Amino acid sequence: MSWEFDSNRPIYLQLMEQLKINIITGVYPPGSKIPSVRDLAMETGVNPNTMQRALTELERENLLYSQRTNGRFVTEDEKMIKALQQDLAQQQIKEFISHMKTIGLQRQEIIDLLANLLQEGEIK
Repeated sequence: MSWEFDSNRPIYLQLMEQLKINIITGVYPPGSKIPSVRDLAMETGVNPNTMQRALTELERENLLYSQRTNGRFVTEDEKMIKALQQDLAQQQIKEFISHMKTIGLQRQEIIDLLANLLQEGEIK
């Protein structure tokens, strides 16, 4: 798994985003144990304290939970994971639309462009 970071944004937020993506895509399925702080920190090349902060925030959001001696686990609440997926998708769509408007496309032009790409099989 490739971890690349944007120097203009806090690393822990980027870690949270990537971990959320890993949860919604099934890399870490509902109820599964995630790697330890140290293992994740080594994998990502970040300080363990930074990784700890990201994981603590995900616990606050109830996406992860801790079992004292067994580690951290992904929530088993599949509705929560689906809602997270929908939220992330909407954020991406809003950013896309904003970029399209920045280059001068109007609402209907964006819709037509997407429809054409979908029909032609350009978007899979």
